[in-house]
Amino acid sequence: MFLHGLEVDCVIGIWDWERQFKQTLEIDVDLGTDISKAGASDSIDDTIDYKAVTKRIMGLAETGGFLLVEALAEAIARAVLTEFDVHWTRVRINKKSAVRQVREVGVLIERARPVA
Repeated sequence: MFLHGLEVDCVIGIWDWERQFKQTLEIDVDLGTDISKAGASDSIDDTIDYKAVTKRIMGLAETGGFLLVEALAEAIARAVLTEFDVHWTRVRINKKSAVRQVREVGVLIERARPVA
């Protein structure tokens, strides 16, 4: 399952001038989960509610007070892995406004639940 192209306006950055206004981040999240039960049942109760995941990500970005996109990416991965039935996740955050000469700049992380 994936959520790509989520645009979130938030205050993020290490410089005082960056913290004076909201910047738009583009967030992509891949969710490693077994969707076979939902595929067989055709029931929303048997899958991950991607709207709920989206709202959680937006809430973190909009109210988290992060300085670095690295910290936001880790917080998103942690939330997804602990709050939803996800075994692994890939989080990509594009902070387009960070470097004027570059079309895209940001971070990409992959995290997995510890094996019990």
